[in-house]
Order: sequence, then C-alpha cells, then structure tokens
Amino acid sequence: MTMRSSTGNSQTADHSKRRFALVTAFGLLFMALLAPFAQFGVLQTLIVPADAAATTTNLLASIGPFRAAIAAFLIIAILDIVVAWGLYILLRPANESLALLVAWLRVAYAAVFALVLVNLLDVAHLLRGTDPTGLLSAQIQAQVASSIASFNNGWDLALAIFGLHLVGLGALLFKSVDFPKVLGALVVLAGIGYLADSFGTILVPGYTLTISVFTFIGEALLVIWLFKLAITGSRGSDSPRVVGSPVPAAEAVAS
Repeated sequence: MTMRSSTGNSQTADHSKRRFALVTAFGLLFMALLAPFAQFGVLQTLIVPADAAATTTNLLASIGPFRAAIAAFLIIAILDIVVAWGLYILLRPANESLALLVAWLRVAYAAVFALVLVNLLDVAHLLRGTDPTGLLSAQIQAQVASSIASFNNGWDLALAIFGLHLVGLGALLFKSVDFPKVLGALVVLAGIGYLADSFGTILVPGYTLTISVFTFIGEALLVIWLFKLAITGSRGSDSPRVVGSPVPAAEAVAS
C-alpha cells in the first residue's frame, strides 16, 4: 500500500510538473512572438531618432499599429507574471528561497515595464483626434519625443532587474536535476548581457552596444527545454516536491 501510494504521488507530481512546464513554455513563446512585432515591427519603423517631427508624423499615419504595439507590450508584462509563477513552481525544489527571489524579480521587472509603458500610452492619447494632414506644433512634437525617451530610458533601467532575474534563474537551472547545467550557464550569460547593456547606458555616455543581442541564446533554449520537459516529464527524484508539501511520514505509514 505504501509503495503504491508513493508511486501514485510521484506520477501525480510529475504530471503537474509537465503541466506547469507547458504553461511556462507557451508563455515564453508568446512573448517571443509579440516582442519582435511591437519593438522591431512597429516602434523601430515609426520612431526616427533625433527627429521629433518625422516621428510624430509617422505615428499619426500609423496610430493603429502603434496602439497594437502598446497592447502587445502590456500582454508581455502580464505573461511575465505568469512565467514567474510557473518557473517558481518548477524550480523551487532546487532552492525554494532563491526561486522565490527570482520570481519576485521578474514580477518587479514586469511592474516597472508596465509603468514605463504609460509613456507610450500618453503619446497615443496626445495624438488622438489630431489631423494627420495638418501641421503639428513644436510643443506636440516635443512632448512626443519626451515621452518616447522616457519609455526607452525606463525600459533600459528595468532591464537591469530582468538581467538580475536571469542570473538567479540560471543558477537555479544549474542546480535543478530537470535541466542541463549548460542551459543554466547560458541563461546566466544572458542575464549578464542585459546587466552590461543597462549599466552601460547609465555609466557610458553615448553607449550604443547591445550585448544582450548576442547572449540571448539561453532564453531561446529554455523555451525548447520546457517543451521537452512538458512532453517527456521529470527526470529527477525531486519531482514529488514540485507541487505541495512532501507526504508526511505518518500519512505514508497509514497508507
């Protein structure tokens, strides 16, 4: 009876782990699809650096896609919270205290990002009802440029929090029996890339490097491995501890 109960608990915990891995993987995948659309497909095509007039004109001509990009960013912030929850459940057997800290760091990043996203929403409201064919005042152009700069600066600062989150996440992946150690090392490297870019922007005038573009491979591989975990299940002996508390000894004997 005891052995059968233990096996059943292990199977239930492994099924739960696979479910959390699938939810987390899909969350990260959707974020990976929405972020390029919003950042590269919309913002970078509409915003002309150091040219407020051209930027404002572009935004007026494409206000629909611009609002869609804002919505996409908001969805990303919400998904970050879901992913933080899923990663905490999956990785707390490795180190519960560190897993909790890593989860809160991702939630903090999502909160700061949502806050700075208000700057883009301010731009959309500012341009609402403005005639795209009319002449724009210098004041409106300056406000648009200022709000966009505030968004970019706020996001640069938020990425420091995200980088720290990835460093902690990489350490957890390195310790977990369900993930390869090389994946943990690559995620740590991705976090260092974000930290370097964020502090480089603060400390180095005219900083233009984007180290994180070359160190993100760990984030991509994490999505793939989460899908693998969702399909094949746990390979470690700590899977029963993924959800809930361990079965008390008295309860096991009673079985």
